[in-house]
Amino acid sequence: MTTGTAGKKDYVDATVRVRYAETDQMGVVYYGNYFTWFEVGRVELCRQLGFEYKKMEEDDDSFIVVASASCRYRRSARFDDLLTIRTRVIDSHRRTVKFSYEILNQSTNELLATGETIHVVCDRLGRPKSLPDKYRMYFPMKKSHKVD
Repeated sequence: MTTGTAGKKDYVDATVRVRYAETDQMGVVYYGNYFTWFEVGRVELCRQLGFEYKKMEEDDDSFIVVASASCRYRRSARFDDLLTIRTRVIDSHRRTVKFSYEILNQSTNELLATGETIHVVCDRLGRPKSLPDKYRMYFPMKKSHKVD
């Protein structure tokens, strides 16, 4: 976990190197790969928070299913670039968790893309359920008047 600007641990950084297979003939990363990198960031965030996402699925029949995903592309990532995937939880409720992402080029510190995903907590049959109590400390609940 990396410390944010307020001295609070609020994001996790993961590193990936752009593989040739992730690019087109011009060496530019195919846009869909950013969503794969978002997943890399989420899994690493869970690990740094203190639990394994795989164990959450296996032991607690709790899956965080993507309900919405967005990405804003600013600059191209290219073959062999070393990238930082910065991930944080920005909102959570009884049955939903929202993550945000920044993809940065490590050599230039340039922001390449930003994104968000919203996830619904479901059981293995895809039925929505509440986030188990033991994970609430990792995904602090926000007070909301809307039903989710």
